[in-house]
Amino acid sequence: MYLCTVEENKKIILFDGVCNLCNGAVQFVIKRDKKDAFRYAALQSEIGEKLLKERSIDTKVVDSIILIEPGKAYYTKSDAALEIGRSFGGGYALLAIFTWIPKSIRDAIYDFVARNRYKWFGKEESCMIPTPELKAKFLG
Repeated sequence: MYLCTVEENKKIILFDGVCNLCNGAVQFVIKRDKKDAFRYAALQSEIGEKLLKERSIDTKVVDSIILIEPGKAYYTKSDAALEIGRSFGGGYALLAIFTWIPKSIRDAIYDFVARNRYKWFGKEESCMIPTPELKAKFLG
């Protein structure tokens, strides 16, 4: 059970709210989420912290993107990115081919990008503020 009020059938994407790459990824997902399947929260937000705590997720280990399915199931790192992409359907379903690559290799690549994301893409001083039309998609 969620400590926070969340629509039961929505998947939640937790993201680093100050990371330009992560904010760009959220914008990418929003544009392709034709089924309105996702809600979003920054890891740094109160609701993000509650959702992390409920699942005992250590942000020292995972500090970028996390996909939470309705209920308690969640995906991290490359698994989260692939699950999000596959949910778009169409040609994005081909992303499933990357699941054939061992998770340890996928996550090593993911971690390399995550470690360098601020250097390569920059960082904001505070979390992004959604536009009024997108505000309903963001939790907290």
